[in-house]
Amino acid sequence: MVRYYIRMRKNLYLIMIGVVSMFLMGCGADQALKKGDKFYAMGEYFDAANQYKKAYSQTPAKERQQRGQRALKMAECYRRINYTQKAIAAYNNAIRYKQTDSMTYLYLAQQLMKNAQYKEAEKQFQTALDSMGNNASMELRTLATTGLHSAQKAPRWKKEGSDYTIKRENLFNSRRADYSPVLGGEDNDRLFFTSTRNQAKGDELSGITGTKNADIFYSQKDDKGKWQRPEVIDTELNTDWDEGACCLSPDGRTMYLTQCKTDPDYPRFATIVTSQRSDAAWSKATELKMTNDTLSTFAHPAVSPDGQWLYFVSDMPGGMGGYDIWRVRLTTSGVGGVENVGAPINTAGDEKFPTFRPNGDLYFSSDGHEGMGGLDIYIAKPNSNGWRIEHPGFPLNSQGDDFGMTFEGMKNQGFFSSNRGDGKGWDHIYSFYNPEIIQTVKGWVYEQDGYELTQAVVYMVGNDGTNMKLSVKGDGSFTQEIKAGVDYVLLGTCKGFLNHQEHIKVGPVKKSEEYVLQFPLASITAPVLIDNIFYDFDKATLRPESASALDELVVLLKENPNVTIELSAHTDYKGSAEYNKRLSQRRAESVVKYLTEHGIENERLTPVGYGKEMPKMIRKKVAERYPFLKENDVLTEEYVKTLKDDEQEQCNQLNRRTEFRVLRTTYGLFPTKK
Repeated sequence: MVRYYIRMRKNLYLIMIGVVSMFLMGCGADQALKKGDKFYAMGEYFDAANQYKKAYSQTPAKERQQRGQRALKMAECYRRINYTQKAIAAYNNAIRYKQTDSMTYLYLAQQLMKNAQYKEAEKQFQTALDSMGNNASMELRTLATTGLHSAQKAPRWKKEGSDYTIKRENLFNSRRADYSPVLGGEDNDRLFFTSTRNQAKGDELSGITGTKNADIFYSQKDDKGKWQRPEVIDTELNTDWDEGACCLSPDGRTMYLTQCKTDPDYPRFATIVTSQRSDAAWSKATELKMTNDTLSTFAHPAVSPDGQWLYFVSDMPGGMGGYDIWRVRLTTSGVGGVENVGAPINTAGDEKFPTFRPNGDLYFSSDGHEGMGGLDIYIAKPNSNGWRIEHPGFPLNSQGDDFGMTFEGMKNQGFFSSNRGDGKGWDHIYSFYNPEIIQTVKGWVYEQDGYELTQAVVYMVGNDGTNMKLSVKGDGSFTQEIKAGVDYVLLGTCKGFLNHQEHIKVGPVKKSEEYVLQFPLASITAPVLIDNIFYDFDKATLRPESASALDELVVLLKENPNVTIELSAHTDYKGSAEYNKRLSQRRAESVVKYLTEHGIENERLTPVGYGKEMPKMIRKKVAERYPFLKENDVLTEEYVKTLKDDEQEQCNQLNRRTEFRVLRTTYGLFPTKK
């Protein structure tokens, strides 16, 4: 009896413990579920997934409906943070507990695509279509049908491959997410990208991803062209919030980027902000307000090559799917009206991460077009009917998310990002190369005998109908793709300067080729040196080797037919003032005679001999070539005689010069009075 009594009491005790445990588990599951729902509403899917997992594990197996519902919530979180394997397992659990709808099968099929399980994905897409009732939307049916076709085609695309070669670039990558690379700098020698690595600012982990909030990092090439280890941009550009997915204006002076601020009591909506570069530093970002909509996401900016349009991603009302690509015009007074770029780019799915190749092709990523899984990269080529969409195939695209292209000039090579093969769904940076035959023209616009003109504009006209306006970068350069068999005229212009014209004839080639042009622009307000003008000793006779420089002046005057100039000759201080003035006058007249003999109207030319009356003033560019001189030094006789003998001779050579300056820019524009 005693043994029985003791056993009975022990059994009763165990039963009571079980009941209490079940009660406590139920309470714990409910609390975790409530926390999960709160995190989910805030968009903090990583934290929500942890709470849903806790609720699921504390829900008894016999409560099949609740376990299925909680598995489905887990799956939704894992899907959103790219935990593909966990999402597949959670969706399968929801199906096992019969807590499904057509969206469950659709999402499961999409996750299976991201895991390259194409046969199983095909089956689930078909199940999704079969389970859709008559009330299912056209958008939903389109997504399922497109997915079904993708599952059927993806294995063939992978087998066929393409001309692309890719390589994971471990120098740029960390153990966290690294994505959206953007090439910048004067010679594509700087790479900006987004990263959640430990070196990012702030100490807290994101409730969305479970990692640190993202910052903008960069890598710089050294003098030998080798990329250096990445560093965070250590200015007010980066904050404790999320910064990422950036782009640069064509001149490289403005950065557009995505920023997502934290609010513990309010969902987070991404905005587009801008930062200005001053010297090598980036300023604190300020919001670029495009609409009064405060409940939509604005992200992933991309500036068109001509600098006139800002493309971006948004889920604002009026779109065609989840996230669409929109655009807004950029003007000197702000932004213009917002417009959806429409079909065929946007679909019932998500379109994200637009970026431009310098030739005008728009690259973007989508899960709404037929693809290989996740986000695939697509090329939208402009044509007379709008856009023509191309899928560049494998291995640029994969079963994972592939996005964020950036190009090294006009070449079809550069960098992109992908989470292919990463179990945690973290993105990494890859390089790509496609051996296309591309012909380009590269030019520099600069002040004659001076620095680059960053405000210059180059007009390019071709006999195939090409008519383009090209802006220059921070180093005064531009690069543009050109076509074989076309003749081009390029006109370099800048306010305050005379125009300069160049011609190129592009022939057929068997490999990529670049034409290099120079656009030295003559100032309208300052004297312009005519370099390489030579006279016989102590005479006004032009030597034959002067012809090349004078012929260039003839061309310049013909390209600017409304300009009149003063042609001036100068001497050093040696000899009498009267003699030097007579000699310089005759030399100036010799230049005018040459110009008139080559077709320039005499009334556009005024010869003046200054002798030694106007010693040269040193400009900054000249001072760089002569270390003993400083900007704004005037080479007077008194100053020159204070220098060493060899330095005196160099100054005398600088003083012995032929120049021109613009007198009028209205010659021939108005009828002459009789």
